[in-house]
Formats: sequence, structure tokens, C-alpha cells
Amino acid sequence: MLHDLYGGFSWADAGDKTIRTVAVYLGIYVLLRLAGKRQLAQLSTFDFVVVLLLSNVVQNAIIGQDDSLVGGLFGAAVLILINFAVVFFVFLNPRLERDLRGKPATLVSHGVPQERVMRRELISPSELEGALRRQGYRGVEAVDEAELDPSGALEVTAKPHATLEDVLAALERIERKLG
Repeated sequence: MLHDLYGGFSWADAGDKTIRTVAVYLGIYVLLRLAGKRQLAQLSTFDFVVVLLLSNVVQNAIIGQDDSLVGGLFGAAVLILINFAVVFFVFLNPRLERDLRGKPATLVSHGVPQERVMRRELISPSELEGALRRQGYRGVEAVDEAELDPSGALEVTAKPHATLEDVLAALERIERKLG
């Protein structure tokens, strides 16, 4: 039973596993950046399935033929350490943070969907509507600004609601023009 825990893991192979893990981490980072913010936002079932399957696809690339508990935990520990190091380094270098994370994409500006930006991000009007409804908005007509940030989160600013004073002032202006 103890052999099943350690299986094919060897501390002599730790360097190889570390290099494999770093390479896979960087490779997936580059692929997700090239795929765009949409993959991170998980706006559709298709995108969610891709992200879930990525872990299975790269598993052997990280730990090789070692299917032991220790080998898997070693690979997981290296991933967590790499991620911590990258986040820490980026935290210390704000300029690098902008370069690595990317820029936000404005999907709705002043209540108008930005179709060119949506095409570039591969977000259809119906997907945007659905994402806005999930955040509690009644669609694009209720939104002043919607921005897809580099992490894939959709940041939304609602259209300002007119107050009773605003409506009365507008009615007075209309009466003056008519009368």
C-alpha cells in the first residue's frame, strides 16, 4: 500500500517535474492570453468545458508517467509556488502587471454596444445580454458602460435613473419651448 503512495516518484526526478510544471504553466498562460478574456469570463458552457478539460490534457505533461500521490502533490505544490512567485513579482512591478494582465475591453459605451470590440473578444450580442441579466440588469438598454476586464470579469455601470426633479425640469423646458 505504501508503494502505491510513492509509486514512480523519485526525488531525482523532482527537477524534471519542476521544469515540466513551469513550462506547462507558462504555456497555458500564453494560450489563455491568446484566446482572450472570453475564456476567463466563462461566458458560455463551451468556454467552461475547455477550461475544465485543460487540466486533464496537461496532466501527463506535468507529472509524466508518475501517477503516485506524492508525484501529484509535488506537481500541485510546484504550480502553487509558481503562481505565488508570479503574482508576487507582478505585484512589485505595476508596469509589468499591465503588460501581463492585458487591458480591459469596453463592450458597451454610453449605452451603445461596441460591436467591433465584441467581435474582437468573440462575444455575441446574446452572450452579452445574458451576462448582463446574470448581473441583474435588464439588458444593454439598462447599462451605461460595460467593460470586460483582463481577468474576465464584467464590470457594469448602470444608466443613471432620472429623479422626479429631473423629469419636472425637463417638462418645464418643453413647456417653455411650446408656449
